[in-house]
Amino acid sequence: MLFFGHKSQRAPAFGDVHADDDRDIEVRSLREESRTHFWGEARLLFRDLVFALMIMALVLVFVAQPVKVEGTSMLPRLHDGERIFVNKLIYYGLPDIERGDIIVFWFPDDPSKSYIKRVIGLPGETVQMRAGRIYVNGKELQEPYLDPTLNVSNDDRPPTYVKPHYYFVMGDNRDNSSDSRSWGLVPEKYIYGKALFRYWPLSKASFIRHETEYPGVPSRRAERVEDSEE
Repeated sequence: MLFFGHKSQRAPAFGDVHADDDRDIEVRSLREESRTHFWGEARLLFRDLVFALMIMALVLVFVAQPVKVEGTSMLPRLHDGERIFVNKLIYYGLPDIERGDIIVFWFPDDPSKSYIKRVIGLPGETVQMRAGRIYVNGKELQEPYLDPTLNVSNDDRPPTYVKPHYYFVMGDNRDNSSDSRSWGLVPEKYIYGKALFRYWPLSKASFIRHETEYPGVPSRRAERVEDSEE
């Protein structure tokens, strides 16, 4: 195109600097640059995803395990169909098992099955039921987590001595629970998890914790403190 007798020239892409001025200058299109950046980010994302999956797998194998609650023996605290995470480190004594813990274990009479119950009696203690109430070493156990409408039975049971490395467990729904009252104690080696967190349903997601310090009846921690003071 001519303008007043002169040929018009397009302005250099970089002002007075042209790519041909320096052969070492790398010229790349925006499309190519964008494609390279995308694949670089994709590789980093894939690496991070693999790393996260490895960490999750290690946690599920050694630290936590998802468990589905089946049955109504732990009402009203745990309902049929709910899903929880259990702390598997308790199998290695981290932390110690204490009274009030909700634990999962292999059923002593059939280890292919798993049960979930609450720890009532610790090794070395004597547990007895009188008129539907639980006594540990002769002292009544206060249990605010129980629903009175689910515990109307006034059963009497003979005293049960809890042997070393064994535990006496019961369901919170005492009128509809198969537990140590009927089939005996749970060996410590059969306990593989402690209820830690309810994750399903989402509306009830919450940590599962102790609800009482059992006034008048020492916990495992309290007993060890007393022993160390002696």
